[in-house]
Amino acid sequence: MKKNTVVGWVLIAVIMIGFMMFQSKQMEKQRAAQIAQKHIADSVELIQREAQRIADSIAGARRDSLIAAGVIKEEVEAVPEETAPVVAAAAAYQDSLLVKASEAAEAQLVTLSNDKLEVTLTTKGGQPYSAHVKDYANYDKSDLYIFNCAVNPNSCTYNVAIYVNELVNTKDFNFEIASVTDSSVVMRLPFTGGGYIEQAYTLKKDSYLVDNKLSFVNLNIPKNVFSYDVDWNVVIPRMEKGYRNEVQYSKAAYRLDGDNDPEEFAKGRNGNVSVNSKISWLAYHQQFFSAIFRAKDNFDALQSAVVFVPENEPGHFLMACGARFKKELDLTSTADRVYEHEFYFGPNSYRGLKALDQKYEKTIPLGGSIIGLFTKYVIIPVFDFLNGFNLNFGIIILLMTIFIKIVVFPLSYKSFSSSAKMQILKPEVEKINAKYPKPEDAMKKQQATMALYKRAGASMFGGCLPMLLQFPILWAMFRFFPASIELRQQPFLWAEDLSAYDSVVNFGTSIPLIGDHLSLFALLMAVSMFFYTKITQTQMSSNDPNGKMMRFMTVYFMPIMMFVICNSLSSGLSYYYLLSNIITMITTWIIRKWVVKPEDVYARLRASENKPAAKSRWQQMLEEAQRRQQQQQRNGRR
Repeated sequence: MKKNTVVGWVLIAVIMIGFMMFQSKQMEKQRAAQIAQKHIADSVELIQREAQRIADSIAGARRDSLIAAGVIKEEVEAVPEETAPVVAAAAAYQDSLLVKASEAAEAQLVTLSNDKLEVTLTTKGGQPYSAHVKDYANYDKSDLYIFNCAVNPNSCTYNVAIYVNELVNTKDFNFEIASVTDSSVVMRLPFTGGGYIEQAYTLKKDSYLVDNKLSFVNLNIPKNVFSYDVDWNVVIPRMEKGYRNEVQYSKAAYRLDGDNDPEEFAKGRNGNVSVNSKISWLAYHQQFFSAIFRAKDNFDALQSAVVFVPENEPGHFLMACGARFKKELDLTSTADRVYEHEFYFGPNSYRGLKALDQKYEKTIPLGGSIIGLFTKYVIIPVFDFLNGFNLNFGIIILLMTIFIKIVVFPLSYKSFSSSAKMQILKPEVEKINAKYPKPEDAMKKQQATMALYKRAGASMFGGCLPMLLQFPILWAMFRFFPASIELRQQPFLWAEDLSAYDSVVNFGTSIPLIGDHLSLFALLMAVSMFFYTKITQTQMSSNDPNGKMMRFMTVYFMPIMMFVICNSLSSGLSYYYLLSNIITMITTWIIRKWVVKPEDVYARLRASENKPAAKSRWQQMLEEAQRRQQQQQRNGRR
């Protein structure tokens, strides 16, 4: 084997192993950096500090603009940034609001409920207090909350900030309950002049949607105040088995007015965004559930940040999310100003989100434009059709795999046939290798081998085509399984949850590259890949050094690498890859045993023995390369 070839393959292996080790170390460093950066003792402090930092930075920029516009006096700026909003608010509230609104002893909780969602609201701030998704549960079977202020009262905020001669932050006051039913509540914050701020919430029947109507009624808003702000902060808890997988598929997204696709940020890592355009909605997207806030006639600006909480944090939180929206006031009205919003607290079901007609479903990771189309119009419809028979999801994946194999079989049959012919021709290839043993005859050896395959009706590159045909499908499945809420907490054989990894062995400590567990489905998938590649690569000569290196990379290295990758991924994904490999091996065996027969291959060889064969474009290129090589050798001897 040529030295450069050996060095090249070794470098490829080293780079791939090094990259995986680097990624593992980087994740550990990132978590350590988060802890060191925050200098906090527990998760509550981390969340509170980050939320306060977001609010302070946004409020500071807004206060500067208000000073410049003459809305507030510059003396407010002299107050330390941490206390300025509190001092300004306290001075304003003494004169502007009813005493009973600011001095209420304790907040009241109101619960709205339907078959799917239970939303609790509090009169303190007139805001949502918790969102309990009733038809799903956490991995540990506990109640699933998108957020819950009962765990940390300061972890969720829906605050309206507006200047009514003075700064008013609704989160600091207890609202009065004006009316309440099983599905709606109206709360008001009264002013001494007879006006009030009203927050009305309605939970839709059999839905995860909560309508929110914000009204400013008879408020003396100065003419030079053109907008109000909405602060929305939520802390989303962990809900799944695997922290890394849950973080990897969690993110934030927003949609600009008129755009077809939303913009994403904080995908699996801390992130922030600032947008000065009309915003339709903002979504904080956990792997399988979302908290979405939408303005029915758009917001005018957005600033948002997301911080992922370290895995070892005792509060079992996933990410702290904070946002401030700017909304322009309706200057045509001097009395009642009404602004309609909408919350979504529910699952990331593709069909369920699509039915809402707000492009929410586009936050679900289904692949790029081409792969996404295949997923949406082939994989999901077939999956939903089979799911309609109430089968176990392991059986559904098996039937889906068989269906996909049947669909691609007409395209892949020629490749399977060529692979079978190359297996039959292996003794003839060995004779060619023996005829051209010298390295300088490599070109002649390759030309003779290609001529042999052509006479037998085989393609030298036929074994590559099945993988090329399957790659888009494999990638579509790679995106579909971890994002499919239908697989969530669905058991099959030893796997408790097909959307998460199966762990038949827990090591109790993290092992480099593998992690703290062993996935049996991932291991079986790697074993099946080993046998699959061993079967399909048998046409390579045992005496060919390049062939030996290729066999090592495909037969041994690739299965190990795939095991490392899939060990912490969805067990349903590993199970699909396992089935795909097994079906392909069975198909290959059937074609080799009963379809492509050795006597037919050799009969075709004999029939074409004395006939000139047309040279393919590849053969012509090889011959041209050989002529150039010989010319260079002759020039070197002169």
